[in-house]
Amino acid sequence: MGSDIPFGFGNLGGDLPDPNDPRVQQMMQQLQQMMAQSLSSGPVNWQLAKQLAESELKAENTVGPAEQAQVAESVRLADLWLDSAVNWPSGVTATDAWTRKQWITQTENSWKQLAEPLAAQMGEAMQTLVPEEMAGMLGPMADVMKGVGSALFGAQMGQALAKLAGEVLSSSEVGLPLGKTGVAALLPGNLAAYAEGLELPVEEVRLYVALREAATHRLFTHAPWLRAHLLGALEAYAREIRIDESAIEEAMSGMDPMDPEAAATLDLSEVFKTEDTEQQKAALSRLGTTLALIAGWVNTVVAEAVGDRLPTIDRLMEAARRRRATGGPAEQTFEALVGLELDPAKVRAATRLWQSLTEARGIEGREAVWAHPDLMPSAGDLEHPEGFATVSEALEDLDMSMFDQLAVNDPKEEDDEEPGDK
Repeated sequence: MGSDIPFGFGNLGGDLPDPNDPRVQQMMQQLQQMMAQSLSSGPVNWQLAKQLAESELKAENTVGPAEQAQVAESVRLADLWLDSAVNWPSGVTATDAWTRKQWITQTENSWKQLAEPLAAQMGEAMQTLVPEEMAGMLGPMADVMKGVGSALFGAQMGQALAKLAGEVLSSSEVGLPLGKTGVAALLPGNLAAYAEGLELPVEEVRLYVALREAATHRLFTHAPWLRAHLLGALEAYAREIRIDESAIEEAMSGMDPMDPEAAATLDLSEVFKTEDTEQQKAALSRLGTTLALIAGWVNTVVAEAVGDRLPTIDRLMEAARRRRATGGPAEQTFEALVGLELDPAKVRAATRLWQSLTEARGIEGREAVWAHPDLMPSAGDLEHPEGFATVSEALEDLDMSMFDQLAVNDPKEEDDEEPGDK
């Protein structure tokens, strides 16, 4: 059998061990016990992820009533300013102030939606690496690689969450609200550090971040198809994941299987097929375009809402652009999930597009484009952003009510369903 068997199983020495050997049976029992927790935790071991993430975070003071009040007041003022710049009512139903550890806890359900389709597909691919001979020995544990994958992805996710928790300023900075629906949340500790680095008053930085947070909540509340659209692009990408058997064998050959934290150092980009399929390229294009349009819309409405009421607005917006260009939370998130490099130039183009559309059709006409994904600007439109406003003028007399129900029930990716599945 030799070295053709992955994960070092060939190093057991010559032929496969006798499954009737008591020592082998004992080893299999220990393996079953070790993997039981990961197998029951789904495609990502979230308990491990949280433990690793929290262990890497520095100690932090709890959020007190004064900070809660400051966040609530900033969001209230932000919403008041946005009323003149957006045609929709507020999407905020509550406010909150989080520590870094609370951010991890409060956003866990959203991370499951984002990461589990990808991890599940990767786990299925990894399961194919168990040799038939070993699968027979493992019996009910033949899907042992699912457990390996669950721990592996849990460790990787924990490392990523720790890094993001140390930088993120609000619940929506990654590109979509991650907390409970309608809850606008800021992280006072990270905001204070960010303001100090910019040498700007923390009150003005907090208000600017609150404006972006409140604007994002309005958008996702009044374009209810948007979250499903983003998740659908991630799921479409996940369906095409393929595994490079030689790469994963090489990557894991020197890893201690008894040390879950060692999995955090494994470079998954070398393990899974690096050449994207045409379907994956289309999914990434759709994802990148949508994220750019969200960021560009937020840029536009925040600038309009502020006007000349915030003296440092130009410095704040320039700092936000630099943050994206050097790899902010949104860039880190989607690069880690699917290798998507968000292009700052696309965000600038999307901002110009929404500004041009506002000038051509007004606030109501601009917001009408969000009624359904079929009305949204394409990747090609971002190459000529000013032209979209001219082309879309033909939509001004279109009855948008036909899209209302479609927007609510927009399918994530149901093209593969059989008629009998519905």
